[in-house]
Amino acid sequence: MKKTLRDIELKGKRVVMRVDFNVPIKDGVITDDTRIQGALPSIKYVLEQGGSLVLMSHLGRPKGKGYEADFSLKPVAEYLEKLLGSKVTFVEDCLKADEAAAAAKPGDVIMLENTRFYKAEDGKVKKDDPKKGIHLTDEEYKEKKAKLEADRKAMAEHLASYGDVYCNDAFGTAHRAHASTAVIAQYIKGPAVSGFLLEKELKYLGSAVENPVRPFAAILGGAKVSDKLGVVKNLLGKVDTLIIGGGMAYTFLKAQGQKIGTSLCEDDQLDYAREMIAEAKAKGVKLLLPVDNIEADKFDPEAETKVVSGNIDDGWMGLDIGPETIKLYAEAVKGAKTVVWNGPMGCFEMEKFNKGTFGVCDAVATVKANGGVSIIGGGDSVSAVKKSGKAAEMSHISTGGGASLEFLEGKKLPGVEALNDAC
Repeated sequence: MKKTLRDIELKGKRVVMRVDFNVPIKDGVITDDTRIQGALPSIKYVLEQGGSLVLMSHLGRPKGKGYEADFSLKPVAEYLEKLLGSKVTFVEDCLKADEAAAAAKPGDVIMLENTRFYKAEDGKVKKDDPKKGIHLTDEEYKEKKAKLEADRKAMAEHLASYGDVYCNDAFGTAHRAHASTAVIAQYIKGPAVSGFLLEKELKYLGSAVENPVRPFAAILGGAKVSDKLGVVKNLLGKVDTLIIGGGMAYTFLKAQGQKIGTSLCEDDQLDYAREMIAEAKAKGVKLLLPVDNIEADKFDPEAETKVVSGNIDDGWMGLDIGPETIKLYAEAVKGAKTVVWNGPMGCFEMEKFNKGTFGVCDAVATVKANGGVSIIGGGDSVSAVKKSGKAAEMSHISTGGGASLEFLEGKKLPGVEALNDAC
């Protein structure tokens, strides 16, 4: 357990808060404000308690070469101002907010420009990059890495100087040891605590992984087995049922000797898939794989399709689970009291291949109504749930795709580990 904003005195304090305002923006308009809404309880609490705020975030993936208009957080600051109904002071350089922070009074909100405009925030040093003509000697690599690390610490120290308290409420970046997400906690003069969104994420995901109400079912989908190697292995030691769909299912099916046509497959992960199938059997975990599939003659919204049980035809590819598999998976889900779902069951972006994902979504939506807990683990799963109209029927929808995956994998998250432990 980590300390939260509730555990500390905030009156008259300046709180430097890392939020995740990495939201989609098109033509200057925010098209999905979920992450901003998620941070509002923490923001409003600090202001209600008589504190002031300095908000930090990233947006997109700029290359750390300075200001880029497409990645500016100014539209987000203007949007937040409307939500709060009070002024939000926007500072156009995250490392030039000294005066604004020093002048902040209780109730004031300052928002910094994109922290990733500085390479020190999240940059890495490559030893070899043929495309860019980079070939560093061991000594050169060591020197550059040390320089970047020194710059990161300096940036974190500067950001820490803006406040008395550090609060991390950005679960979406908690798996990164960046200047504004983890290193800053070393330099803040006061406590380093969790915001309410981060607290909620840890509560739901932590309970699901460490102390689930059983039966416990996990649903994993998406394109690649390699993206979820550690997750599969870790969950096999915790779940009662593991359901696999999406592109990654075809690697498991091929590992069992099934023909998969031109379906997505990672041949270098076949041995791993066999090991996991054997491990599931040894541990008494029910491992469910598709019993039928929707196959297509090409990857196209207008492709010719048919339902097949067992082998997929030569020259055809599986792009969704079939109706019998939907029934099988739905039955397993409806019988569970804890469900964690990460990854779609097929190419749900195309109407012909969305029935598997939406069918599973319908089943997961019944869990909460039946007194269980349903957790959607970020990424494409969130998009699918929202598209299905079932978001309100889920217990918790995670704001962090990569962070939730690493948490489910059993890894420590730097942005969480850096915070003060609760007594």
